[in-house]
Amino acid sequence: MAIRIKKDGTEQSGLVDDNVVQPFRLEKSNVRGRMVRLGSVLADTMAKHNYPPPVAGLLSEVATICLLLAGMLKYEGVFTLQIKGSGPIRLLVADVTSRGEIRAYAGFDEAAVKKAAKRKKDIAHNYYHLLGKKGYIAFTVDQGSVDDRYQGIVELKGSSIVDAVQHYFTQSEQVKTSFKLAVHPQDVQWRTGAIMIQQLPDENAAKGGEASIEDWTRAVMLLETATDGEMLSPVLATVDVLYRLFHEDGVRVYSPKHVRFKCRCSRERVIGILRTIPRPELEEVCDKEGHVSIKCEFCSEEYIFQREQLDDVYEERKS
Repeated sequence: MAIRIKKDGTEQSGLVDDNVVQPFRLEKSNVRGRMVRLGSVLADTMAKHNYPPPVAGLLSEVATICLLLAGMLKYEGVFTLQIKGSGPIRLLVADVTSRGEIRAYAGFDEAAVKKAAKRKKDIAHNYYHLLGKKGYIAFTVDQGSVDDRYQGIVELKGSSIVDAVQHYFTQSEQVKTSFKLAVHPQDVQWRTGAIMIQQLPDENAAKGGEASIEDWTRAVMLLETATDGEMLSPVLATVDVLYRLFHEDGVRVYSPKHVRFKCRCSRERVIGILRTIPRPELEEVCDKEGHVSIKCEFCSEEYIFQREQLDDVYEERKS
């Protein structure tokens, strides 16, 4: 279902939405886009860990951009955005299922993060420098089979995560793409807002025509006028933000997709992992520690197996 946001406001106002991916299209500019808002989902994600602010801020960005990128794809499975760096923050990863279930986690050296954060006074790019000078960003679509798996990898570039993702599109995609992202802790909880626009092929104009270029330039300029206050506002709905920015180009919004935090870990999945380890090795761990313990990095759920439970782990699967 699509709704055109009218200037008289009759289809403009609505309930303030959170944890949502809002698709839209600018009819005059032939531009498509998505706006993402995250609030309580980030709170649920961070509640599973005790991340220092620089780590929590960057992970909030990754989760938000993950939703933006997944929203432009048609897939049945899992979309993953992963960043690996050479700095104190070595790993940031978020994934979202086609059902809108998202999770995220970070790998980092806590002492090194605190030390490096104190040395850096300029936090305009939300501690992006903590990822280090070398690294890469990877985008993966996993639909359950090798043939349906896609991965794109590009070197980390620029001075922010948005810059790094923009570099990927510049290097790997033929569609013009632009981003705007805001992230900030509000009421002791992280909150984010982001908009991504892409230029669609213009079937009515000559290839590379000036009108198409002008339309895209105008859309990017309008996007840049979005303020952090608008994008993060807990009382301003996404459709209202889009109307403020793009009403002159005829904003048409589509049915939003709501997202929630949910981890896919389970005892059965952990048993599958343990079965790949020779039993004597697990028995040795039990002798030393009293049990085998596996902790999920995404949700911090801990799965404990006593020695006598190893029989269940290694039981032969029924045909």
